[in-house]
Amino acid sequence: MGNFSSKVQNFIDILLNKGGYRDVLLGLKNTMLIACLGLIIGIVIGTLIAAVRVMPKYKKLPRVMNSICSFYVAMFRGTPMVVQLLVFYYVLFPLLGLKITGLNVSILVFGLNSGAYISEIMRGGILSVDPGQMEAGRALGLTFGTTMMKVVIPQAVKNILPTMGNEFITLIKETSIVSFVGASDLYKAFNYIGSNSYEFMVPYLAMAVIYIVLVLIITLLIKLMERRLRRSDRRN
Repeated sequence: MGNFSSKVQNFIDILLNKGGYRDVLLGLKNTMLIACLGLIIGIVIGTLIAAVRVMPKYKKLPRVMNSICSFYVAMFRGTPMVVQLLVFYYVLFPLLGLKITGLNVSILVFGLNSGAYISEIMRGGILSVDPGQMEAGRALGLTFGTTMMKVVIPQAVKNILPTMGNEFITLIKETSIVSFVGASDLYKAFNYIGSNSYEFMVPYLAMAVIYIVLVLIITLLIKLMERRLRRSDRRN
C-alpha cells in the first residue's frame, strides 16, 4: 500500500509541479477535437453516401455513384484505422507534396473512416422509415433529394441516435492511435508522464478513468437527447 501511495505522489508531483497537466489538457483538447470534427465530417459523408445507396438505380449515373460509394465503404471498413493514418501521413500526402500536421491528418482520416460506418448506420435508419413518407413527398412535387433531406433523414436520425452515440464513443477511444503520426492526445500525454516517472501504472489508470468519464458523459447526453425527442413525438 505504501509503495502505491509513493507512486501516486510521484504522479501528482509530475502532473502538478512539473507541468504534466499542460500535456494532459492539450491531449484532452486534441482528443475531443479529433473525435468531434471526425464525427461531423463522418455525418456529412455518411449521409450523402446513404442517400446515394438508397437512390433508385434506374439510370446509369446512380449505378456508377453507388459503385463508387460501395468501394469507398469497403475500403475504409476493411482496413484498420491505424493503417489508414500511416498511409495518409507517410505515403499519400508526401506523394502529393503536401505537408499536413498529424492533428489535421488525424481529423481527416477519422472523418473519412467514420463516414464509411455512418453511411451504413444512416442507410439502415433511412430504410426503417415508412416508404410512404418518400411517396408523399414526391406526390407533393418535392424532388428526391429535397424529400430525403427534409422528410426522411430527420425521421431516420431519431432511429439511429443511440448508434450514432456509440460511433462517437468509438472515435474517442480510437484517438489513442494518433500518436503514430505525432499528434498529441491523452495516451501521448500520460505516456510522457510515465516515461518521466519510470512508472506507468498510475498514469495509465488515470488515463483509463478519464476515458470512462468521457464515455459516461456522452452516454448521459445521448439519453437526454433521446428523452427529449420522445417528448416531442408525444406532443405531435
